[in-house]
Amino acid sequence: MTAKELLNQAKKKVTAAYITKIALLSAIAFILYMFAKFSLPFMFPSFLDMQFSELPALLAGFSLGPTAGAIVIIIKCLLKFPFSGTAFVGEITDMILGILYVVPASVIYARNKTKKNAVLGMIAGTILATAAAIAINRFVSVPFYVEFFFKGNFDVIVQICKPLYKNVTRANFYFYYLLVAVLPFNLLRLGLVSFVTFLVYKSLSKPLHWEVRRKAAPSSEPDRKKEGGSSAESEGKSEEIDRE
Repeated sequence: MTAKELLNQAKKKVTAAYITKIALLSAIAFILYMFAKFSLPFMFPSFLDMQFSELPALLAGFSLGPTAGAIVIIIKCLLKFPFSGTAFVGEITDMILGILYVVPASVIYARNKTKKNAVLGMIAGTILATAAAIAINRFVSVPFYVEFFFKGNFDVIVQICKPLYKNVTRANFYFYYLLVAVLPFNLLRLGLVSFVTFLVYKSLSKPLHWEVRRKAAPSSEPDRKKEGGSSAESEGKSEEIDRE
């Protein structure tokens, strides 16, 4: 396929409805990311916030494709930049992890839009994003926070975790933090996002494809005869949505 053909395909895909849906889902994702978050201090360090802003991005990925899901993740993180309290490191980390969760799930689901593929995709995305979270926290986030916020004093972050993990020391900090905090935290958080998405996507599928529904419902019988194959094609797309 030539570059011109790819460009033409992209132009056909980026419709007003496509842009509107991405804008709406990005706005919802940002609100969830900015305001709808809470900590579980009895289970995890208080600075690990539970938030479900990947849910709108996953809906975008399932309904519009992997690229749309990634765009929603990027937009919601960029909107958070002016309010960053982590020198953008937290937002960039969330952007990377969000993309690693949403894109694999959307790619697997796009191959064959069944409940089984949706579940497999979300499991794959959860595992990949969780593994990346462990690596990023070990080699980027924690070292950066210690240097930037605690002036290189590693004992500060150890003391923050001490009330929750009584035996944590500087020597075993990464064992406790990565395997007892980061690993179960991300599995729980993304597992909940996946579960809620699985519950609501079917009911939201039709609203997320409103333009296909509108094409599939011609205004009059003469119009249907005139349109011929194009009407049948639209109805086929509508039925495909019903099978999701």
